[in-house]
Amino acid sequence: MKFSILIANYNNGKFFKDCFLSICAQSYQNWEVVILDDASTDDSVAIIKDIISGDSRFRFYENKENKGVGFTKSKLIDLANGEICGYLDPDDAILENALQASIDIFKTKKSAVLTYSRLVKCDENLNPLEEFRAAMQVPNGDKNFFNCPIQIAPFVGFKKAVYLKCEKMNETLKIAEDQDLYFKMYEKGKVYFVNQTDYLYRAHSGGISQNENKQKSYDFWAVAIFNAMKRRGLKSINGKQIPEKFTTPKDIFDLLVYQNSIPYRIKKKLKVIFQSLF
Repeated sequence: MKFSILIANYNNGKFFKDCFLSICAQSYQNWEVVILDDASTDDSVAIIKDIISGDSRFRFYENKENKGVGFTKSKLIDLANGEICGYLDPDDAILENALQASIDIFKTKKSAVLTYSRLVKCDENLNPLEEFRAAMQVPNGDKNFFNCPIQIAPFVGFKKAVYLKCEKMNETLKIAEDQDLYFKMYEKGKVYFVNQTDYLYRAHSGGISQNENKQKSYDFWAVAIFNAMKRRGLKSINGKQIPEKFTTPKDIFDLLVYQNSIPYRIKKKLKVIFQSLF
């Protein structure tokens, strides 16, 4: 079972060496790496090509013009040869058992369409700062699940064959394209949490979802949630009507406020326990 590691790069070549070394150190060795550069304006292309030179496991492609992360990540799936795919940002890294843990789930759980583990936030030099403790198993088969609060997070692996049965990733999304993917895969089968930290998330000034982009991330996430609501045929959430057309991010997130309540979280946890038993 081959794992395709998909890397969408834009001006992050200076960080790529750590990413490269973490991939090469994987305990599971049946993998390939597909890199698509989105018309970087720095020296990323030269840096990355030099690092992967002579290693046939790495394939490098370039967009002729800047198309955005939604388009680039969607195209990466088309370029992948593996049965399992997973995104890794070029400025981040993965720990040595990340691929093996994901593959083990897919081999033992035939109903699995997506796996995810836990990330740790790091400083600019990839020194760990804080683990993302909110990551945990979520209930499967719930039409009202929108990963809000976030529990599905990198490192994520997903079946390409199942993705091809979904609506294609929304190429208009500049951020939150990962949430769009999670929702579509969730609708097709079961998702499984790998209870270990696998993903080193580098915090730095150029990060796409950091600093001034945080509000944009919130806005695009709302769009992904709204589209999922419509795709699932939902008319209301917890007794509140879903608007016919997208209005504002606040209107969407207000529909999900109840999912932060203690009673709801207890109910969700009990559902997860029940599903784990049967």
